[in-house]
Amino acid sequence: MSSSKRDIPGTYIFDDVAARKGLALNKMCFSFNEAANRAEFLRDEEAYYNKYSLNDQQRSAARNRNVLQLIAAGGNVYYLAKFAGIFGLDVQDLGAQQTGMSKDEFKARLAAAGR
Repeated sequence: MSSSKRDIPGTYIFDDVAARKGLALNKMCFSFNEAANRAEFLRDEEAYYNKYSLNDQQRSAARNRNVLQLIAAGGNVYYLAKFAGIFGLDVQDLGAQQTGMSKDEFKARLAAAGR
């Protein structure tokens, strides 16, 4: 690990290694910018995972809808927001999941930090 990276417990650094690891997953998530792709995914998730050649770790994390697992599998949170949006989740839902809080607790924490 280079000296420019900070070790923050419970976090994953999205660097060149993570980018390569998550390329297929992030390409799939980026595809969700198109409504037709979101509909195709909802019709047959497994076929969509195959279309993008997701590995077992990525498939499992996606099936579980687990943000931390998706990030560990190389997912970039900005692309994962596209994936989460299919299920009616927003970035605050992702943040709540990442911190182990409810969405209301997470929103309150954000509001308190902004004061």
